[in-house]
Amino acid sequence: MSFLRADLAQLKAYVSHPGGTTAQQVDILDTNESPYDLPLALKEKLANYYTEAIATNRYPNGSHHRLKSLIATYASTSAHLTTNFSEANISVGNGSDELIRSILIATCLGGEGSILVADPTFSMYRILATTLGIPSITVERNPKDFSIDLTKAQAAIAQTKLPPVKVIFVVHPNSPTGQCLTDAEITWLRSLPENILVVIDEAYYEFSQQTLAAEIVTRPNWLILRTFSKAFRLAALRVGYAIAQPTVIQALEKVRLPYNLPSFSQQAATLALENTDYLLGVIPEIQAEREHLFTELQHINKLHTWPSDANFLHTRLKPIDQPQEQQLAHLVETLKTEGTLIRHTGGGLRISVGTPQENQRTLVRLKNFVKLLP
Repeated sequence: MSFLRADLAQLKAYVSHPGGTTAQQVDILDTNESPYDLPLALKEKLANYYTEAIATNRYPNGSHHRLKSLIATYASTSAHLTTNFSEANISVGNGSDELIRSILIATCLGGEGSILVADPTFSMYRILATTLGIPSITVERNPKDFSIDLTKAQAAIAQTKLPPVKVIFVVHPNSPTGQCLTDAEITWLRSLPENILVVIDEAYYEFSQQTLAAEIVTRPNWLILRTFSKAFRLAALRVGYAIAQPTVIQALEKVRLPYNLPSFSQQAATLALENTDYLLGVIPEIQAEREHLFTELQHINKLHTWPSDANFLHTRLKPIDQPQEQQLAHLVETLKTEGTLIRHTGGGLRISVGTPQENQRTLVRLKNFVKLLP
């Protein structure tokens, strides 16, 4: 079809939950969601709100005032600020993906810039950049601890073959590997000039309890991304937010779509923030399950598993310095037929922390598979 972009045939769509499992019970441990649904009492409140307060013939609130105010308070508390963030520091998106896209549009579109990422990391940065015709520069991570090769990162910034690096994306803690930024990496990010936007994706903040949000106060070129899809159990409703200085937020607001967040999603996020202690009360259990899963995976002698600060673990077949893609793909397909979904990404396996029962079934299936390896 001649009306399509010439490069579109080379692009690959993001693949979500794989189909094809024949198991009656499926443990979804491939997307890093919370294993627990929203409590029934809160679902009932949302249902009542939908019935009584949402006029479906009217557009949603496009200003997000109430939600932004609650997010600003929550973000201020998490950053231990003495002077709180305000609505002017917050932009809300239809998931973090929309915000990433807005960042790219506001900074690099039209050949004005490139992005820099350290691989392996969250794939959507490059996917979204590619769909917009924005070049991506990738640097390596240390295969032993997944720290960023800062020498190569600095050299990438100095390159002149592509448009200049306008945005650097890092995840804190990183997906799919689970490690928080190191002191050296944070120091390097602080050293970057103000003509580079530093985007720190804190999608897993509630599990790591480590944040750099306080840096926003003094750094006009920093932006924090977060989401309600993980710890707040609202993955189905697609709510993400950005924290930055007002000038950056104003730029994002200029390029976002109007009425981008449905009324029901806005109310769900509002309700979540009004019940933070209730919803986040299961975080210690998930952290404990993560440590249990990590310990058990370490006992599987043909796997190498790294510690994690998120709600997932990254593991690889030994030896880790040799390609294992075919075996990993076979492992994922085998577990899928048995009822466990895990993610083959970043040269290894990313296993989300589920309920104790889901984790136990996954361990049994992994051990059974590994026993059959030569």
